[in-house]
Amino acid sequence: MQVIDWDLAVATGTRLVRPGPQVSREEARQAVAELRQLSREAEGHVREFTRIDTETAPQAATIVDRSGWIKANVEGFRVVLEPLTERMAARRDQTPAIVSAVGSRITGVEVGAVLAFLASRVLGQYELFLPPDLSGEEATGRLTLVAPNIVHAEQELGVHPRDFRLWVCLHEETHRVQFTGVPWLREYIRSQMTEFLLVSDLDLPTLLERLRSAADAVADAVRGGEGNLIDAIQTPEQKEILDRLTAVMTLVEGHGDYVMDAVGPSVVPSVADIRAKFHHRREGGSRLDRTVRKLLGIDLKMKQYAQGSGFVRTVVDRVGMDGFNKVWTSAETLPTQEEIAHPDRWIARVIGAPALPGAGADGVTDLPRAGSGGATVRPETKTETKTETKTETEAETATETATGSEADGTTG
Repeated sequence: MQVIDWDLAVATGTRLVRPGPQVSREEARQAVAELRQLSREAEGHVREFTRIDTETAPQAATIVDRSGWIKANVEGFRVVLEPLTERMAARRDQTPAIVSAVGSRITGVEVGAVLAFLASRVLGQYELFLPPDLSGEEATGRLTLVAPNIVHAEQELGVHPRDFRLWVCLHEETHRVQFTGVPWLREYIRSQMTEFLLVSDLDLPTLLERLRSAADAVADAVRGGEGNLIDAIQTPEQKEILDRLTAVMTLVEGHGDYVMDAVGPSVVPSVADIRAKFHHRREGGSRLDRTVRKLLGIDLKMKQYAQGSGFVRTVVDRVGMDGFNKVWTSAETLPTQEEIAHPDRWIARVIGAPALPGAGADGVTDLPRAGSGGATVRPETKTETKTETKTETEAETATETATGSEADGTTG
């Protein structure tokens, strides 16, 4: 039984997505090649700055166009929603076949339309959940960069192309280092997402009530209110789980932003200009664009960047990078939403002593080494990162399309 018609979602998304910027074939190839090279360069900077080692060999990012991004995310959705799909299949006798068929097609169109909107805005993301490879083994993750959106953003902002591409790579590579260097983090997020899905009550009256709540959220957002679909359709049990997910995603997004800006000045000469223009871009857009962003919770994600980076900055300033890295020890050392808003409370709970303004790493106990459940952290050593060039067939002409649409510069 299909909860969502995935083929229809892909077909809808690829049909509705707007084309990217118009560039020559040679310009497209140069952009793709440089993004691959810069992603490898960025990983070295990120590992050295964060002091998190991974056992995964560095790899170049996968470069895709907008349609490629849609297809990749549908694959990820299928993996994430598998527990819900299995439960729905077990209840197939309780749901008329016509309801299931029509419902899956409706949701397929809806998912495709949402992905089409996002596909022209996302610059890159680390894909946590992928289908098994040909050997049947589950992939650990994949860094994806959307070349047309990066090229479009740098053109519209009027920034130095190489600097902007490296700046974006720094953020996305931070996510790869987080999830490959902290072995338990990916599974923790998966378990929370599975629990979120399975606490849903899927009886017909509840579904109708969710639809009414969603309609009210749309109307409120159009009027300029604070309504969004995420808040509208969740149960009280789901809200508790979502609070935990929001806290951890605020941490990883904020950490990405912090690293991007902290490393930036030493390797991206025009980082100040890029940051100023990019921040202005995030707050812009048409009335319709702002309404859709609010409905989909994208504005909430923008707040996560600011809140999360503020938490990381405060903790690093007070207890040093090694003190902050205690956050990766286990699920128990992750900050709550309240602690993200009040970093001193996390410091008192996890570090166990009052934070001293400007304190460095001296006297702070190192994290457990690999194999003990936490991250592998190296307080003092510096390691050169080497990698083999990865041959890809995907998106060699990722940016060779007709005139594209505006983007808000969202990173994953």
